Amino acid sequence: MILLGVGGVITIVIVVFLVLVLVGFVVSNYNKLVELRNKVKNQWHQIDVQLKRRFDMIPNLAETVKGYAKHEEAIFGEFAKARGLYAQASQTGNVAEMAEANKGLAGALSRLLVVQEQYPELKANANFQQMMQDLKETEDKIAYQRQFYNDVVQINNNKVEMFPSNIVAKIFGFKVAEFFVLTEEGQREAPKVSF
Repeated sequence: MILLGVGGVITIVIVVFLVLVLVGFVVSNYNKLVELRNKVKNQWHQIDVQLKRRFDMIPNLAETVKGYAKHEEAIFGEFAKARGLYAQASQTGNVAEMAEANKGLAGALSRLLVVQEQYPELKANANFQQMMQDLKETEDKIAYQRQFYNDVVQINNNKVEMFPSNIVAKIFGFKVAEFFVLTEEGQREAPKVSF
């Protein structure tokens, strides 16, 4: 058995300490990256819930409007197309495609709001008023959730891209998340819901 001198023991202790620090660094950063990835997913699901709620409101809203504005079939086609695009994008979880479907719905809603101005009796309909109020609340929730989602994405992306956590991210295959981005300037304004 080889006896180590004081210098040898100190060297071994330093090496063990450095290995433990390195392992602690990797584990800590890995766990933080997993936590952030899961937060991003959770926040996206929160947006998804609100978008689904809004898309589910549309058939009822469209049926109410159809009774008053029979010649406005193009709007109902736009709703159906946007809803179909959203369903496809929701299956794949593609944030950009879901944003595109959201854009289609926003355009149809804007046109619907113009139609309601042309029909005072529609504007006075209690069901229509309640649906429009629910829609307004949902739009507010979507805006809040989108903001919170993008905040979480920014934190995640900083952790994935900044040194030294980017080393752990690269080793374990963590990727930057996709922001929920509005592609057209007109989308930056929420549809104005008024009675």
